[in-house]
Amino acid sequence: MAENEQVEEAVMTALEGVIDPELTIDIVNLGLIYGVTVEGDKCIVKMTLTTMGCPLSDLLNDQITAAALSVDGVEHCDIDLVWEPAWDMGQMTRYAKVSLGVHG
Repeated sequence: MAENEQVEEAVMTALEGVIDPELTIDIVNLGLIYGVTVEGDKCIVKMTLTTMGCPLSDLLNDQITAAALSVDGVEHCDIDLVWEPAWDMGQMTRYAKVSLGVHG
């Protein structure tokens, strides 16, 4: 496994510690993280939110940045907030669905 891939996996693991305060599930299991790319010492987190205009976006951005910067080799973190594809409950992991009582 390439070094960048190891760092990308470590960032994804760190992002599992970022909890959506409204849903109390981490943002990875909610399906909000679409990908992590590492280029040198810079990490780019491609993500979405459950809704446009989410009042917690600044809080989540700060926590995402802190989680990424906690990984060895990451000195900078950019967040690429996208709306396509739009988030829906189908992007949640089984763990998130069971935790939230979502069936299907």
